[in-house]
Amino acid sequence: MLSILYAFVLTLIAYLLAKPCNKKVPQIPVLVFSMFFVLILLFCFGISYEDYMAQTNTIFNRLLGYVTVALAIPLATMRYDDLPIKALMGILVFASISAVALPMGLAYILHMNAPDILAFATRAVTTPIAINIATLLQSEISLVILIVILSGVIGAAFSPFILNRINDERASGLALGLAAHAIGTAQAWQRGSVAGRYAAFGMAVNAVFTAVWLPTFILYLKNMT
Repeated sequence: MLSILYAFVLTLIAYLLAKPCNKKVPQIPVLVFSMFFVLILLFCFGISYEDYMAQTNTIFNRLLGYVTVALAIPLATMRYDDLPIKALMGILVFASISAVALPMGLAYILHMNAPDILAFATRAVTTPIAINIATLLQSEISLVILIVILSGVIGAAFSPFILNRINDERASGLALGLAAHAIGTAQAWQRGSVAGRYAAFGMAVNAVFTAVWLPTFILYLKNMT
């Protein structure tokens, strides 16, 4: 228990060090700075990454699920009576299918094996849901986590340049939630409360939609062959 506490404190210190860095360089997400500080602290204290992961993996996986569910809280403050439902549904369907098809197509072109190709299918959703989908599809969990986190980090890092001409917080927030998941949603909150709520809405609805159709579709194709 004490070693888990030490690992948790080390992670907290890394996060506190990353916050001022993110304020000076907002284009780089806090998560990226935090990862570098964790590695530096592990090196300074002579702790192997395997030992650190063994102590923190269980608790952080559990907390990650709670945080993802908590992102639904801002949805209660949104107004739904003026939402363009048909347009949003079209955007969500297109975003979900393209976020699955494009990475899988690239993996197939690169002649990757079937489990790795299926791992790329989870790029469309946030980490806890991606892990559950990967379990159903019998994909490599570690690869799935890497793909989802990298897509979130890259999406959040490039969002200031891609969205710099978009003045509508609803559009920018929805784009960040769909493309960069939880990391993008955190980035959207830095743009404003409206962007943050729309990012949480996009991430949550997209995750539910993808979690329903993707495993059903893949398992149906497997049964057909």
